[in-house]
Amino acid sequence: MSVNNKHHIGYGTYIIVWLALLAFTTITVTVAGISLGRYTLFIALTIAAIKSALVINVFMHIKFDEPIFKAFLGISGATLLVIFLLTFVDFLYR
Repeated sequence: MSVNNKHHIGYGTYIIVWLALLAFTTITVTVAGISLGRYTLFIALTIAAIKSALVINVFMHIKFDEPIFKAFLGISGATLLVIFLLTFVDFLYR
């Protein structure tokens, strides 16, 4: 990517994303205080995934980076998913 093709995100976008992160954090704290049974963890992880996607795309500018960075991000996410799945399987069969 050459220097001339850099994308700039306006302050308004940063403020909207910041407010969204604050809102999702508030929702996470609220959900943690409510007993939703087995759906509590799923909802909390979904909210965490949305928050991380916002941070990665907007604040870390991965949205405008070269494809190799997106590939490495995908590989690291897949590795994390495999680790979670192996841990979950270990937990189930103990």
